[in-house]
Formats: sequence, C-alpha cells, structure tokens
Amino acid sequence: MKKLIALSLALVLLVSCSIDDDSNSNYGFEVLPVESVDIPSEFVLGETYPITVTYLKPTACHIFKEFYYSKNLNERTVAPITLVYENDNCETLDNVTEDATFNFIVTSNGSYIFKFWQGEDENGEDQYLIIEVPVVAE
Repeated sequence: MKKLIALSLALVLLVSCSIDDDSNSNYGFEVLPVESVDIPSEFVLGETYPITVTYLKPTACHIFKEFYYSKNLNERTVAPITLVYENDNCETLDNVTEDATFNFIVTSNGSYIFKFWQGEDENGEDQYLIIEVPVVAE
C-alpha cells in the first residue's frame, strides 16, 4: 500500500511538472540604437573610464538589461540590450531617453575605435557612431 501511495504521488508530481511552461515567455530582448555617447577624448593605459550611452526608450516596457559588447583587437562594438515585457498596456514613449554606463579598462596602447550601433539604413546595413580615442602617456 505504501508503494502504491508513493508511486501515485510520484506520478502526480511528474504530471504536474511541464517542460513546456510558458509562464516565463512574456518578455523578449531588443537591441536599441544609440543616440549619443559620453566618452573621454583620450585614455591613459591602465586606467578605468565610465562610458555613458544614451538611447531612446520606445515604451515603458523596455528595461535596460546589458550591453552588447564585441571586441576585435582595439575595436569595440557596443549597443544597449533591453528586456521588453510583452504587455498589452505598454505606454508608448515619445523622445524619452535613458542612459546606461559601463566601465572601460584601457589595456593596450594605440587608439581604441568604438562603434556604437545606431540601427540599420533603408538597405538593412548596420550604421554606427564611430569614435576613435587615443591612448596617451600619463
């Protein structure tokens, strides 16, 4: 009898757990174009600098998550990634900007080239705000 109760309980627990649980699928991610950047005009090797990116927030349901950040030698590609809650009552925002900041550690000499993603043109080509920042001697 105890085995039957244990087996029944295990079966109920197994059936009540679903791998296809859609309760957490009410959000997605969206990369947003950069409007402007606050970045130093020069870096010193070994120092850390805050870089602030400003982007337009399209709805109240867009929440900053993290940065897309890609390195290739001394070139950096950056874009803000937002978490977007899929909600029927998301307020559309007009000209509302948000700032997000990351710390950049200067680890090599020469210049750094930052490519801040600004969206796509009419041909689907990625557009960038390109800023070159030289590394100078202290």
